[in-house]
Amino acid sequence: MSVSDSDLRAVQQVRDLIRAAVAAQQRWATFSQGQIDAVIEAMATAATQAAEQLARMAVEETGFGNVPDKIKKNKFCSEDVYRAIRPMRTVGILREDREKGVIEVAEPVGVVAAIIPCTNPTSTAIYKILISLKARNGVVLSPHPSAKKCICATADVLQKAALKAGAPEGLIGCLTQVTTQSTQELMRHRNVAVILATGGTGLVRAAYSSGKPAYGVGPGNVPAYIERTANVRKAVGDVITGTSFDNGTICSSEQAILAEEPIRDAVLQELREQGTYFLNAQEMDAVGQVVFRSDTFRVNPKIVGRAAPVIAEMAGFKVPPQTRVLLAEPGGVGRAYPLSAEKLSPILAFYTVRNWQHGVELANQLLAFGGLGHTASIHSTNDAVIREYGQRVRASRVVVNSPAPQGSIGLSTGLFPAMTLGCGAMGGNITSDNIGPQHLFNIKRIAYETRPVESAVVQRAVLVPQAVPAAPASAPASAKVPDRGTIARVVERFLAQKGVSPPSAPATPVAQEAKNEPVSPPPSPVADFVSESDVLAAMQRSEKIYISPQTILTPSARDLGFAQGVFVESAANPATGAVARSG
Repeated sequence: MSVSDSDLRAVQQVRDLIRAAVAAQQRWATFSQGQIDAVIEAMATAATQAAEQLARMAVEETGFGNVPDKIKKNKFCSEDVYRAIRPMRTVGILREDREKGVIEVAEPVGVVAAIIPCTNPTSTAIYKILISLKARNGVVLSPHPSAKKCICATADVLQKAALKAGAPEGLIGCLTQVTTQSTQELMRHRNVAVILATGGTGLVRAAYSSGKPAYGVGPGNVPAYIERTANVRKAVGDVITGTSFDNGTICSSEQAILAEEPIRDAVLQELREQGTYFLNAQEMDAVGQVVFRSDTFRVNPKIVGRAAPVIAEMAGFKVPPQTRVLLAEPGGVGRAYPLSAEKLSPILAFYTVRNWQHGVELANQLLAFGGLGHTASIHSTNDAVIREYGQRVRASRVVVNSPAPQGSIGLSTGLFPAMTLGCGAMGGNITSDNIGPQHLFNIKRIAYETRPVESAVVQRAVLVPQAVPAAPASAPASAKVPDRGTIARVVERFLAQKGVSPPSAPATPVAQEAKNEPVSPPPSPVADFVSESDVLAAMQRSEKIYISPQTILTPSARDLGFAQGVFVESAANPATGAVARSG
């Protein structure tokens, strides 16, 4: 097989899985809330039972992280995320505001394209499948190529549990043939409604440029500020726990410590006692060269999620085997100081700040260098400082007195439990929320009138038969253009019909002559003036309008009347301005 043949097969698999997901989702959308919840519970239970097996598969396939922490992440999704979404209503009427007269109804989006990373493969797969199906959608997973087996195995566990609980077949799909073309086809397919994109910056940008609604996440470069009133032992313990959790594979893991001057020495001492290795200048340079590719300044995937001793050995030196974190003092922020960036491994940068204002300033520099809108943390007992820091730092989540990754995903805080953490507009994302089922269905609203709107009533003119004075004797019957006197009488009569009284004027000789002349009505009553509204009224009453060569027609009345066959032409001079009844 050539590369192009492989791509074609992968693209075809995308289309087949989406076709199956669309058909299954249409049935799934008709399920009751009780039926939906029964399937979600069955999947969550199955994922919990398989948590260890899937964790081992992930570590063996990717080499990232460690089994105990991956088990915790899998169970976080199958238990904590499940508990959070279990009471959510996603079927039918969600809320009714009788005072405002508005009813809110849940509407699934359709098929979700779920892009799964290699750093948190099985846990992210569990999470995205649960929230997608809870919102009554189908889901097709596109695994990272280096984690394809464990991700598809996770999808298989949940799919079997869903089928056994009564879900339609095809509701969950997972690509086994993964190429760049297949992922692009998935994101751009016309039957994909929304994209959940977790991965590198390039992939997230591709999701946003696909033309589909997308929930993507940005990088994290989490600053951990330890303020002078903090419980230093707990603060240091929390930071090390966070940055070493699954060897730093969660984007909200701490990347730098910002310690205030009065407690600097105490913080450093705690770091030594809690398993931190301090890098000297040469070791710091060596680690920086191993962690980042010099040509692109991107994290070297070979160090992602590796333990501290492994990274040290890759950099050419050894550290005690019990070392949990490598610590460096870069001396600045930016590309000239590589270890000031996000490292996706248990490596921390260390900085000293004068006060909380300096802490905010430095934290924002670090976030701007590669983590805007993501996460920051603070350790303090001064609530005023906590609030000031939380309001001024440019992060969507500010974790207080807790490990940053566990706090940001909602494991140790009251935040919504999630593995996809939006970075908001400052991070280039559509939302700053922790993503859940509530982001994967639409809400349509039924709105009753509560403030009546005054309607403008259009008054329709009613034509009443009137006697029309005869034309002057000198006017021939076949005249094509009426004289001024006839026009004046027609206008006066029209104004009278509209309720407008013309000003009184002495009788003209023409009017006097017409007044004294005997009136002989023609065999058929004809109109002397016809407007468009007259034609419309006649059409509504199925009537005809008789006209003569001297009848004055407005242009719109002429076009409409002749087009609709309303006019009946007569050669006689008009003797009366009436609309004939056709009965």
